[in-house]
Amino acid sequence: MGRIKKDTHYVPQAYLKQWAVGGKIPTYRLLVPHEKCGLWKNHSPSSIAKHQHLYTYFSGTEDSDEIERWLDRDFENPAIPSIAKVVREERLAPEDWHNLFRFAVATSVRTPAGLESFIKRQSETLPDFLDNMLQTSVATYESAIKRGITLQSSTIEEPLNKLPLKVQRVEHEDGTAGIQAKILNGRKMWIWQLRHLLTKTINRLPKYRWTILHAPQGFSWPTSDNPLVKLSTNAKNEYNFEAGWATPGVELLLPLSPKHLLYTRVGDARPPLRGTILSEQKARFFRKVILESARRYVFATDPREIDRIRPRTVSQEWCIQEAEAWANWHEEQSKEEAEYPD
Repeated sequence: MGRIKKDTHYVPQAYLKQWAVGGKIPTYRLLVPHEKCGLWKNHSPSSIAKHQHLYTYFSGTEDSDEIERWLDRDFENPAIPSIAKVVREERLAPEDWHNLFRFAVATSVRTPAGLESFIKRQSETLPDFLDNMLQTSVATYESAIKRGITLQSSTIEEPLNKLPLKVQRVEHEDGTAGIQAKILNGRKMWIWQLRHLLTKTINRLPKYRWTILHAPQGFSWPTSDNPLVKLSTNAKNEYNFEAGWATPGVELLLPLSPKHLLYTRVGDARPPLRGTILSEQKARFFRKVILESARRYVFATDPREIDRIRPRTVSQEWCIQEAEAWANWHEEQSKEEAEYPD
């Protein structure tokens, strides 16, 4: 295998360039070690919104960056020309809307925020899932034995289509034996879910009616290291970002430039006309939720009020802990993945 890509840009560089000022991206950090850190710092697109080996996984014999290249090839590269057409106010073909949709879905799951959400969700649901799966499998196997049926294992053509799961025999203290299922809740499980969502689930999502909304004069859209916003609002005007892609009434927002916002509301027959300029009140609310969805970074050409809307956290301890966690990320994940060979 050739040289793998070590630096993983979870927010594509070509996307972030829409916010470049003099070739640099104005960046606001939401976690800093001390108060003396400047509110804003300019970064090159290649130096920001990245982690080493975020998508790299241990295949059993070597590291693989297949997922990084796949995301670039099938989701990022097709979308960038379509985003450029949006910025130039050109006519969009059906293929362009399709490219933007796929880019939006990939953007929603490929970031560290998506990783954290996935691991938290799996920690809450995996124990019951494994227990039910094991009981069902044992019952099926015992039933087949009683009926004299030989079960055939299915062939898994691609390693990444296989869950990082292993079933092993365990000896109990009372001398009896049983079986135990263990699954790896980490990078490889996340990659499995990411690939499943972007190859299977994505084809079952509703047919959205997208539009492009414009920021009002003197106003601009920021973006972040978690750019796609899934906004769910109840009758009391309380909102959250936990809704699914198919939840009726959920609003999907993705800034494509400081002026252009990709938008749809699930279930609406007709979205606002492309080029609709939002009221200042609505634009301020959308900017607020975009900022609230950010994890560690905000990118914006106009910094006014952003630090007031989304105050940063000052903690040297947290900064050190997070830096150490990412520094050890690849080694620790690879060690665990080696115990779950393909």
